[in-house]
Amino acid sequence: MKLAPLAKGKEFPKALPLRKLIGPSFIILGVGLGSGELILWPYLASNYGLGIIWAAVLGITFQFFINMEIERYSLITGESIFVGLARKYGKLAPYWFILTTLVPWMWPGIIAASGTVFAAALGIKYSGLIGIILLITQGILFSLGKVVYKTQEQIQKAIIIVGVPFIFLITLLFAKTPDWTSLAEGLVGKGDGFWLLPAGLPIATFLGALAYAGAGGNLNLAQSLYVKEKGYGMGKYSGRITNILKGKAENVALEGFAFNETTENISNFRLWWRRVNIEHGVVFWATGAITMIMLSLLAYTTVFGDPGVETSINFVVREGMAIGTKTFPALGTFFLVMAGVMLFGTQFSVFGSNSRISAENLVISNQEKFKVTNLSKYFYIFLWLQIAAGIAIFAIGFTEPLTLVVTGAVMNAISMFIYSGLILWLNLTALPKPLRPGAIRIFFVSAAFLFYGGFSIFTILTKLGVINV
Repeated sequence: MKLAPLAKGKEFPKALPLRKLIGPSFIILGVGLGSGELILWPYLASNYGLGIIWAAVLGITFQFFINMEIERYSLITGESIFVGLARKYGKLAPYWFILTTLVPWMWPGIIAASGTVFAAALGIKYSGLIGIILLITQGILFSLGKVVYKTQEQIQKAIIIVGVPFIFLITLLFAKTPDWTSLAEGLVGKGDGFWLLPAGLPIATFLGALAYAGAGGNLNLAQSLYVKEKGYGMGKYSGRITNILKGKAENVALEGFAFNETTENISNFRLWWRRVNIEHGVVFWATGAITMIMLSLLAYTTVFGDPGVETSINFVVREGMAIGTKTFPALGTFFLVMAGVMLFGTQFSVFGSNSRISAENLVISNQEKFKVTNLSKYFYIFLWLQIAAGIAIFAIGFTEPLTLVVTGAVMNAISMFIYSGLILWLNLTALPKPLRPGAIRIFFVSAAFLFYGGFSIFTILTKLGVINV
């Protein structure tokens, strides 16, 4: 691995208007919609009530600060966070990120959940074949757009613009005053007979939900790549990954650029920084938190205490049935269709982000063997490898969505524990002093590092039988 030093001589670009910065956060929000927002937190709420919802808000808050430190590095350097981590921590870093990206996400729990919900909406029996068909469909969709990033952004925007308002309105229709009171109490950690955590709460599922309160795992790191793809900050001087069949190849720069620390350049960065914080705060943090809260409230309102929600993804199906029973059947069916579409969109963005991460790290690992000009080819190789792995898992017979989701989520939480500390240290030591994170951001990223680390270690020790709960 040979990484050239940051090239000098570029000026920090002037900040784009806020309206033109909307985009990357839709992808990372879309990744979270089908994992934490639609599955794990509503599942926990339907089984244990709303007293645990405080952790969902805390989790997405942690991810906001982690994501912004990821963006900080790429805004300043114009290169991905993976290049920076490889510079700082050595040649094993890219192999680590390929491994910890593909292994946790190869379990096709999200697409299995999408297939289960679609089958319920259509009134047919779910089987692994439905999941396989959906996986192949995703591969075809990625082959249609000219620029990979734009394909992801456009699909996620469409899903979110339709899905989030629908969830909000239907929750307002069903939630009663006592439900809102339970929600308000849950935001400060007060549940029905407990504070913070209820007795019998499965720690692995809770840890997975914390990791998926937002995007989760290495998918947060993809925010760095999308800063480059959109040309934000010094990313203006980088290229984009295009479709190997239809897109016109662009020059993609792996290494970034340094700029002189003039008053004008630093001022330009700070204006960029304010605006990307607003973009991510509104699209990712606020929209994600509200969606997660509303979906959990809807699950609590419609199926809390229902004997069919203890296991599996059945609580979503039962939500649709409850909605249809209390209003009219078509509305319940539409809810299931929207849930299926949101889950499908999540898996779509997971594939895109994972393939982009893996392709980038493959090139970083050995630029002489794996050329940066072949990034598009590597993207599609990793894309179809993931699809093939999902098909194989379905073919073997693993089709239970919740088990697959939790398995991947725990692995991702452990990965987040490790990289949150690495990124904070990178930004505190590798970036120019005027551009480094301040005390508040250091506090939140450090707290996330300790929080994920503590729960990861506790979960592992519990699974090994060292700790009994």
